[in-house]
Amino acid sequence: MSSSSTPHHAVTKKDGIPLGRIAGIRVYLAYSWFVIAGFTVIVYGPALLVRMPNLGIWAYFVALGYALLLALSVLVHELAHALSAKAFNWPTEKIVLNLWGGHTQFESFTASPGRSVIVALAGPVSNFILAGGMWAVLTSGILGGVAEILANILMWANLLIGIFNVLPGLPLDGGRLVESAVWKATGSQDKGTIAAGWSGRVIVAALVIWFIGVPFLTGAPLDISLMLITVLVCGFLWMGASSSIHHAKLRSRLYLVSAAGLAEPAVGLPNAATVADILLVSPAGSPAVVICGPDGKPQGVVDPGAVAAVPPEATATTPVTAVAHALAAGAYVPEWSKGQELIQYLARLEGGEYAVVDHNGTVTGLLRQQAVVTAITGKEARGSGRA
Repeated sequence: MSSSSTPHHAVTKKDGIPLGRIAGIRVYLAYSWFVIAGFTVIVYGPALLVRMPNLGIWAYFVALGYALLLALSVLVHELAHALSAKAFNWPTEKIVLNLWGGHTQFESFTASPGRSVIVALAGPVSNFILAGGMWAVLTSGILGGVAEILANILMWANLLIGIFNVLPGLPLDGGRLVESAVWKATGSQDKGTIAAGWSGRVIVAALVIWFIGVPFLTGAPLDISLMLITVLVCGFLWMGASSSIHHAKLRSRLYLVSAAGLAEPAVGLPNAATVADILLVSPAGSPAVVICGPDGKPQGVVDPGAVAAVPPEATATTPVTAVAHALAAGAYVPEWSKGQELIQYLARLEGGEYAVVDHNGTVTGLLRQQAVVTAITGKEARGSGRA
């Protein structure tokens, strides 16, 4: 993470409207939130107007207040995740309130099954506490009119948010229970994530059957609004569960990602060398040749095809720079780099080729993006040639 606020803000501008910081955690209101806010006003406003006709146009403002209270409930939920994670020194990057409720994005951290469950369940617990608080206020009889309606809605909204989120499947918080149980039993977080992802898919199927299939088969009148909400929510859950499964499968192959293991042999030559020097160290186009600047840092990669096209009588006078293409700035990695650390570093670089260097800065290999993709996915990159 950048320590400078300006470039970091530029990166996260797409997250939406910045609402400031809470306990040092940046909070954003995504533009997609206005979709659910508008939907709430359109659906709940007329219903409230029928119930309290004396409100007139203000019924729609009360409906907007409901949308804002719902966003506040989600914010409390996400803050519970973030603050419980903070107790374990897990750095939180941001909280985003969006169309689907919200999400808390963490930076890199080392988790354990027990801590993962605590952080996951902190969110629903906060909603149950809010629901209990609203119930206490309502039973006291101190509220009336619009305030009582909003408090009642806030109580039921938090109760439903809490119950829904403890369902045992990803991407819901309850999915962490399944993940942690399998993780504890097998010693593999990835196996736990895959199991929880499939559990999430089962939950989606159950919701579709219950809210759409059963009414359709029994001939009961279909509630279009309920059907629409079911389709949207289940679509979101299915995508989240599938994404969890996909990423867990990729993570399970991270041990195969190693700069030294995936790189092809290479040698380094100074950028003052000639094609004749290339032919001495790589007469048949192998090993690969990386050209280096006066400071010894890799600058480019020799193209064997271009070398072969140089007439024999011109090899001694043709500079290596004439038969090479440039590497992206900083496109070199230590040969001991591997796993997630290597992938995160490569993701910040441009280009598809990276020189591999040893502890002395000497070029020992050439790592191609295609080799990394193949190691992670187990599949050859489409249209693969040289990256």
